[in-house]
Formats: sequence, C-alpha cells, structure tokens
Amino acid sequence: MAGAFKGCQKIRGPQLRNLLEAKDFILLDCDGVLWHGEKAVTGAATVVNSLIRNGKNVVFVTNNCTRPREKYVHKFSRLGFTDVMLEQIFSSSYCSALYLRDVVKISGQVFVMGCEALRSELQEAGVPCVEEAEDPDATIYNCPLAPDVKAVLVGHDDKMTFLKLAKASCYLRDPDCLFLATDIDPWHPLSGGRILPGSGSLTAALEVSSGRKATVIGKPSRFMFECISSQFEGVDPAKCLMIGDRLETDMLFGANCRLDTMLTLTGVSQTKDAEEYRDSELTTNHSFVPDYIVDSIADFLPAFEEQDEQSN
Repeated sequence: MAGAFKGCQKIRGPQLRNLLEAKDFILLDCDGVLWHGEKAVTGAATVVNSLIRNGKNVVFVTNNCTRPREKYVHKFSRLGFTDVMLEQIFSSSYCSALYLRDVVKISGQVFVMGCEALRSELQEAGVPCVEEAEDPDATIYNCPLAPDVKAVLVGHDDKMTFLKLAKASCYLRDPDCLFLATDIDPWHPLSGGRILPGSGSLTAALEVSSGRKATVIGKPSRFMFECISSQFEGVDPAKCLMIGDRLETDMLFGANCRLDTMLTLTGVSQTKDAEEYRDSELTTNHSFVPDYIVDSIADFLPAFEEQDEQSN
C-alpha cells in the first residue's frame, strides 16, 4: 500500500486482478495513458468501459487545459470510451476554476495567460476574466491595464506574446494579486521527436519576471484530489489507484495524496527512469517512484476476461 516502499513492481495477471479488486477508485491520466493525440492506446477504451461497468469509480485527472470538459466528453466518445460522463473529468482548467470560485472566492477579475479553453472553463464557473482587446500596435508602455485584477492564472498558451508576459508581470507587482498555474508540465511529446513547451515553461518565465512563485493547481498538487473528494462520496486514499505515464507529475501526485501508483510505459517515462529515482540516494526522489509498472493499460484486459468467464 502507499507508504510501504515497493518500487517499480512489474505486475500482470492474477496480481493485477487482485489489485483491481482492492480498489474502489481508479484515477487515470489521459495523454500517454489512454491516447496519443487522436489515436486511442490499443485496448484502452475496452479497459475503461469495463472498469465502469464493473462498478469502479473511474476518474480522469489531466493537466491538459487546452479543452473544456464538454469537449473532453466528445473526445472520449469519439475514441470509443462510450461510458464516460462529464462529472468524471477533472482537468487542471476545471480545478483552477473551482479553486478561484470556491476556495479563494475571487472578488475581482482574473488575467489569463493561457488558451481560450481555459478562459471558457473559468467563465462557465462564473469567474470573471479580463477581456483582451487585440491591438497589434500595443506595447507595455502604452496599453491599458485592468484596475481590478485579483489573480493571474497561467496555463498552456500557443498564442503567447511578450506583451502578455509583461502585463502579467505588472499585475503581480501587487502582493495581493494571486499567482496561479494550471500545472508545471515542462513539455509534451509530439510526433517525429519534436516537443511542445508546456505550461511550466511559461510559469517559469513569469516566476523570474515577477520574483514570485506560483501556486500550482494541477498535478502534482493535492488540490485535484481534494476536488475529487469533494464531489464523490467515500473517497479513501487506501482504496485509490493512480495510473499515469509521467513520474514527475502522476507518480508524485499519487505520493502526495497517499495513493498507490502505477506507471504505464506508453507515454513519457520509462522503467529505467523510475529505477534511477528508486536507486537514488536522495530520499526526495523516491516520491517519483511508481508502486507498479505495466506495459500498457491494455494489460488489464485479461483480468476482465477472467471475470467474465467466472460469471458465466
């Protein structure tokens, strides 16, 4: 169980089935675990649909803030995940909206350094955002600044400009202005060996320019788990399993929340990365180590096939 240091146990067959039987909640990352872009990982849809139909509470925790939850539902359906409901999806953008609305009860506007989907999620929750007028000639020397900005929220922004960074830096000179980040993922893999800078790279730039540290909402912060616990009854960390593909976010998130963790090898991190953390003399690195490793989420399939045979 969480806290008993196992480290990188390759698991399959009866062991995997027994683990599933001991868990009530299955927390799943999406990118790299269930799909790559618009291509589902082989067997992933069958596994997720089977988990739900077998009475497991399946929850999706993703740092990807580039689409609102409604569009996530459409993507799940499009890729064959037919049983997924809106309330099962906890994205960093949705949790950021909950944090601003319910935790800090923001009284002014939020300056968003992020994509339109992030703004959409905030607006859906009734959190007011600064409206940005598009003026190609505007500079930080002459552009207007909103007078009632109470928070700056940084997320993925593929239309990032130096002016946005400069405005955010100005707002954060007010010590009462909150500095939040959806997540601190440094980069995301693309096809052909290319990478896409993540929200963490933008957050780092603003931390340097403002001299402040951001409060992180998404993984590995505990807040996403607190959101889940507030919306589902009976969430016991000992009865939860966190499955992800990134050691520094998914596994650390599980460790921070005292959950058992499982690494799938269909995404960013690989077994050798986990073993390096496991064998490190720095005890802080041990929080990145998964309890279990599977090649793919499809490794769950035999467990369901055995259940079906036993029920017949």
